[in-house]
Amino acid sequence: MQDPATADGGTPDPQPEASNALAAEPSAYLRQHAGNPVHWQPFGDAAFAAAAARDVPVFLSIGYAACHWCHVMAHESFEDPDTAEYLNARFVPVKVDREERPDVDAVYMAATQAISGEGGWPMSVFLLPDGRAFHAGTYFPPRPLPGRPSFRQVLEAVSEAWTQRRGAVEANATTLARGIAASQPAAAVRLDGTPAPLDPSLLADAVGALSRSEDQAHGGFGGPPKFPPSAVLEFLIRHAAVPSDTAAAARDMAGRTLAAMSRSALFDQLDGGFARYSVTRDWSVPHFEKMLYDNAQLLRVYAHWVRLGGTPEYPAAEAAGVAGRTADWLLARLGLPPEGQGPAVALASSLDADTVVDGVHAEGASYLWTPAGLEALLGPDDGAAVAALMNVRSPGSVTADGSPLHPGRELAGAEAALWQRVRPVLAAERAARPRPGRDEKVVAGWNGLAVAALADAGAVLSRPDLVDAAERIAGYLERVHWQPSGEGPGRLIRVSHSGAARGIGGLLEDYAFFAEGLFALYGVTGHTRWYRLAEAVLAAACARFAADGGLKDTAGESAQVTAAQGGRDGLDVFDNAAPSGAAALAGALVTHAALSGSTADRALAANILSLLPPLALRAPRVAGWLLATAQAALAGPVEAAVAGPDTPERAALHRELLRSASPGLVIAVQDDDAGPPVPLLRGRGAAPDGSPQVFLCRDMVCDLPAGSVEEVRRRLARMAS
Repeated sequence: MQDPATADGGTPDPQPEASNALAAEPSAYLRQHAGNPVHWQPFGDAAFAAAAARDVPVFLSIGYAACHWCHVMAHESFEDPDTAEYLNARFVPVKVDREERPDVDAVYMAATQAISGEGGWPMSVFLLPDGRAFHAGTYFPPRPLPGRPSFRQVLEAVSEAWTQRRGAVEANATTLARGIAASQPAAAVRLDGTPAPLDPSLLADAVGALSRSEDQAHGGFGGPPKFPPSAVLEFLIRHAAVPSDTAAAARDMAGRTLAAMSRSALFDQLDGGFARYSVTRDWSVPHFEKMLYDNAQLLRVYAHWVRLGGTPEYPAAEAAGVAGRTADWLLARLGLPPEGQGPAVALASSLDADTVVDGVHAEGASYLWTPAGLEALLGPDDGAAVAALMNVRSPGSVTADGSPLHPGRELAGAEAALWQRVRPVLAAERAARPRPGRDEKVVAGWNGLAVAALADAGAVLSRPDLVDAAERIAGYLERVHWQPSGEGPGRLIRVSHSGAARGIGGLLEDYAFFAEGLFALYGVTGHTRWYRLAEAVLAAACARFAADGGLKDTAGESAQVTAAQGGRDGLDVFDNAAPSGAAALAGALVTHAALSGSTADRALAANILSLLPPLALRAPRVAGWLLATAQAALAGPVEAAVAGPDTPERAALHRELLRSASPGLVIAVQDDDAGPPVPLLRGRGAAPDGSPQVFLCRDMVCDLPAGSVEEVRRRLARMAS
């Protein structure tokens, strides 16, 4: 019988002095694999140099801490000694946390989709020692399944091709890299041209296209799996705020999706917070991981729905409760330091989909209930009533006898009273269960999204504690992630662990999300320090990613990533789980131009928005933030300068502006203790009698000032028409 290590007929590579090198890595995901017998290496030059020296391919495995199927493949294959021995002998195994290295994830996801026609995590990619991909897939089982080979079969086939058909392997890698390069739109995004003016009909066309893909019965767009369409919802809310023939349709679509999600198992009915996605049309069976980037965006969207005023079918008051519980969940469950050790100063990345129960990973175990369990806890009458109310049945919807809480509709009257009575009991019981693991890395861009969300939600919900939290998080990012430069643009580090930043510089999305959060925070607090920091971050983003007349997502952090996409840095203009870096940069530029009068920023934003025409009709679901930014740009956006002494009257004027749904409205507030004023405030002061007043402007051209809340409200309504 052949030794397993030579089953493909080749000679195994002599084992070098190698071992698993992940134990000292800060990433929680990488440390999850530190005990594997696989000789994992972190992504970097050393691993690729080792592959070149040994003349073997790199096996690249990409995942993230909250990923259920990553845990499954790890248990089935990476913990198996025979599989590890074969893998170590013929490959250099490399592990990547996709949340730390989205640049790596993006280019090899493109390769995986091109090769296999599918994408997802865990991602399994085979590379030349220079970083170019030649074979890829996602999850591979330990034994063959219909239509899917086992992981061992894949390893043997790749090893045989490497040793017997090297020329074909290298030719495939070259062709694939060229294809990835050709698919990148960076060359088409020229930042030094004169774009055509935005056409308002594009946005109406996008609303029409979205209506054709809407699931009117269950909310959302398309079929399962269904993800929260956060950026699209922001666009629809902004579009609904401006009178037009399509405003009502936009409002209704947004309301249906927001209502369906918050009344479903996607939203944690006990603790708050949204799961990553649902595997069913009606949002009844979530994939249980909870991500910061989802919840930050959804918090802001629900707050903006409250600001819009809601609909009879989904009232603003109900959405306000969802927003408040989501904010509380963010700070309690993702806050760092952990709950009970002081107020949150930063937010962790995620909670796992799995809960470890008796040493076994069980998906969603913390969140599942049975009819018998509810009756035992609540008594037979209440237990049976709650089981029916929350669609907890036998057999279960997730496991043989377990289901999440899924009302699926608005609760009112006696049903709502019952739920309010039993909810604390259920919450206490669940709090005693094992909890999902938490990935405690702090990602700059995602925390920037949270700064914007907490600031806006605090203003809309009259929750100053949320605004305070936004300021603490912004302060952490400034202290830990931001590296100012006395002579040139500063630098933002993407990730920190335990209060120390390390690893690659931020991507375009990190700079843009952070700047967006800071501008939002300035508008709410009036603290000029946040405006100054936002300006510095935005200037650094433009210097780093928008040089030479083009735009890119990364700044060449890894030669291997550059090689994998044909020798160039890429740009992805499509929204994914979060807005694209390009769209987010355009949004921040529009805001800054409105506050500063910068014609250069306005022109740069317009050039990025020139990407929109081919996307608005054909692919609006992946262009939500570009559409939202375009809606703001078409609205002006309206500029509001709040001048005069800091009095209760000024606070009332400011509060009225913060509760306006005018798309992209920017607010500058006089801050006498902060040095030179924000440009929008220059030459604008208190009324002759010393009272505060508001100047409403477009392109720095202002109407006569308004001195009362009622007058501000009338002027804003007139400017929207």
